[in-house]
Amino acid sequence: MIVKTEEELQGIKKVSEAVALTLRKMRAYAKIGISTKEIDEYGREIMEQLGARSAPFETYGFPGYTCISVNKVFAHGIPSDHVVLKNGDLINIDVSAELNGFWSDNGCSFVVGEDEQGLQHLVNTSRKILLDAISQISGGVRLSDIGKFIENTAKKDEYLVIRNLGGHGVGRSLHEEPDGVVNYYDKYDKSRRFRKDAVIAIETFIATKSTLADTAADGWSFVGNKGGFVAQHEHTILVTSGKPIILTAENGI
Repeated sequence: MIVKTEEELQGIKKVSEAVALTLRKMRAYAKIGISTKEIDEYGREIMEQLGARSAPFETYGFPGYTCISVNKVFAHGIPSDHVVLKNGDLINIDVSAELNGFWSDNGCSFVVGEDEQGLQHLVNTSRKILLDAISQISGGVRLSDIGKFIENTAKKDEYLVIRNLGGHGVGRSLHEEPDGVVNYYDKYDKSRRFRKDAVIAIETFIATKSTLADTAADGWSFVGNKGGFVAQHEHTILVTSGKPIILTAENGI
């Protein structure tokens, strides 16, 4: 989406604030002993109170209102009564929604309780890379340069990136152009550049062992081609001629 009017700007701000607030509250609600289904239902209640509709549920018929992934599930995890959070679990919550014809997307990974699996550094790295990458985006910057930055920074901390998952345009629908805002350097992608006034969901997928996400047997969830763990963080931003505006800043990432 390219924001052209004040009405559009206010619309994308409002839905972004809704998904950000929902994510922040869901993160605080996620405790040891609670199921991912309970967390999802809590998220649904918040979105309904804000007048927003779940994007994955409405768009794709996803069997949940938010995507909640635990441990070896990287993304698009289905909320379940059978997945109960334990001390040290790595959890990812991804919240996207529609409100008054506008769409926004955000997500984050975090460790529940104590860091028994030694994954807090992975989480911290993913978050820092996202914020540092966002700070370098402005109108005219090549998408491939941001992918290169994400990949090279991850390598410095001896992590990998998932190459077939990434960010995307958002605004009037959940997924728009530019698609494939990837986490690695694509040497063949030299022409695509961020456009001023574009709304983009930027996300990191920082991995310990895998470089590709495979679809699990449930037809929705993503798991790694070589196992391990992934931390994902995501903001929806508005590209400007200078520093971008983080529309989902309310989530506290």
